[in-house]
Amino acid sequence: MKSKNSVISLNKITKSYFSGDMSTQILFDISLEILNGEFVAITGPSGSGKSTLLHILGLLDTATSGKYLLHDEDVTTLTEDKQAFVRNKEIGFVFQSFNLLQRASILENVTLPAIYAGIKPNVREERAKELLEKVGLADHINKRPNQLSGGQQQRVAIARSLMNDPSLILADEPTGNLDTKSGADVMDIIRSLNKQGKTIIVITHDKHVAKQAERIISIRDGRVV
Repeated sequence: MKSKNSVISLNKITKSYFSGDMSTQILFDISLEILNGEFVAITGPSGSGKSTLLHILGLLDTATSGKYLLHDEDVTTLTEDKQAFVRNKEIGFVFQSFNLLQRASILENVTLPAIYAGIKPNVREERAKELLEKVGLADHINKRPNQLSGGQQQRVAIARSLMNDPSLILADEPTGNLDTKSGADVMDIIRSLNKQGKTIIVITHDKHVAKQAERIISIRDGRVV
């Protein structure tokens, strides 16, 4: 039964990939619920399907069957354009590889989601500066990503994920490319965002990272275990 306080509700989500007459099923009848303000870690070995699940949660991919409710809206039935609108408005992404534009400044990288949302240049630039200050990078706004450490680049990615004030943050192995100290700093920021009311889902194979979440969901061979 779906809770009234639910951000995400999945009902029997499956995912298969097709090549000619061949099909490979990655996810099997995934049903789960994530509540507003929760901090959840999704764990599992490589190839377990956790990143595929994250892509579906983030509307970067679509399920083969099943129902996905995001804030009570059945997003499985939306057009690609409508999904892109919801994704940009409601979801912030943090990836292991940072996914920053190398030829753009840090400030320009952070403003990107607001450009797609049609926010005025002066408004988005001011918000980007505030967010970069929030993650401790106010003095680096004109630098490019390759002039920063890995930990600093991930903090830029976190600032970018917050640009449109999404309710949900999806982080895929956010500490995977970082040293221990930088990883701990990034997790401190993620925990503080959760305390401020953001719903956080972290995909990780790192048990230390997973233990920082309020709840751990384990995926193995495409199933919740």
